[in-house]
Amino acid sequence: MRKISYRVRPETAVLTRGFDPKLSVGSARPPVYRSSTFVFPSPEAAERAFGIVLGKIHPLGNDRPDLIYARLNHPNAEILEQQLVPLERGANAAAVFNSGLAAIFSVILAFLERGGSLIYTQPLYGGTQHLIHQIIEPLGFDARGVPAGNTRALTEAIEQANNLNLVLIETPANPTLVMTDIAQAAAAVRRKPKRPLLAIDNTLLGPTFQHPLIHGADLAIYSATKFLGGFSDLLAGAVLAIDPELIQTLTGLRALLGNILQADECWMLDSRLSTVALRMNRQSKNAQRIAEQLARHPRVKRLLYPSLFTDPAQIKIRDAQTDYPGSLMTLEVEGGKTGAFEFLRRLKIAKNAVSLGGVETLVCHPMTTTHSELSPEEFSVAGINDAMVRISVGTEHWRDLLDEFTRALG
Repeated sequence: MRKISYRVRPETAVLTRGFDPKLSVGSARPPVYRSSTFVFPSPEAAERAFGIVLGKIHPLGNDRPDLIYARLNHPNAEILEQQLVPLERGANAAAVFNSGLAAIFSVILAFLERGGSLIYTQPLYGGTQHLIHQIIEPLGFDARGVPAGNTRALTEAIEQANNLNLVLIETPANPTLVMTDIAQAAAAVRRKPKRPLLAIDNTLLGPTFQHPLIHGADLAIYSATKFLGGFSDLLAGAVLAIDPELIQTLTGLRALLGNILQADECWMLDSRLSTVALRMNRQSKNAQRIAEQLARHPRVKRLLYPSLFTDPAQIKIRDAQTDYPGSLMTLEVEGGKTGAFEFLRRLKIAKNAVSLGGVETLVCHPMTTTHSELSPEEFSVAGINDAMVRISVGTEHWRDLLDEFTRALG
């Protein structure tokens, strides 16, 4: 595909980059290319394409090989990856996967070396934690959890770790919204003689409100199912990087695992990208208005939301690396698990469902759903208790949601 040099802002680039209507009979927007295999223009082109895929040939500049087979790549993935890049400040390349967990697994598997170790912050999304315990550790890798937001503990863990290959941070943490200092973590990994990679799960605030790559991260990881997709109707994952070679490593592994995002889902996700910032801004404004009201409710013991932070260290991190507080909040309801379940039972507009980032408001009980894989010790370290209810605020009218939550609290 012809490379066009863009000198435009991300909102424009996401609608124009990576797609040439001339190659699709003048279609204004990318069509779906539902093909499993692709015809080569010549035997030499086929030989060259396989040489590049196998690493025997290095393409020059922005030259791309001919397409081979949809497990390796396909037009809709290439278009989506090109149009994702301008959304992530600092990114130069992207790879898409068939779920967020597939993206995380691919990063861990690609960059952990034999005998290597992983440091991660707690809490993580429960599926990621389960992946580490059930697959990564049994494969012989050392994985160590560090409490989210504890800059000193994370720095010390990085300094003391042997054969450290990867640091994985989820910030803000799900569901406690605790933030971890990306720049400090980046400084710590740079001091290691053999520099490990720093990967940030940026799902909860990015790409609109937080930009890990400009703060020193190597990789920004997304469950694109969430805000990037935004309508709770597809599964997808994405990884973006400053260094295209990191993405090439991931796409090489992706070809072996077969976890590329399929053409239809790529087409659907690509159609959502131009509205990501619009949706996220509406959701964040809704959430902030609701959070600041609910925080005063007598049956809310504690409300976790970035604009309501009181810890000076958390405020400092928030102000340094985020633009807006986002649409996730967590309530601690009076009455523990019973009080939380009663709250959920009374909801009519908001949906009692897992996931987040959709245009509809979703509410769940993390301890018994999204994070139910955690052990009692991990719940304690993560700061998750049975009174917590996580709310992902949608684009409904905020007053309707506030009225509903107020009534549901009783």
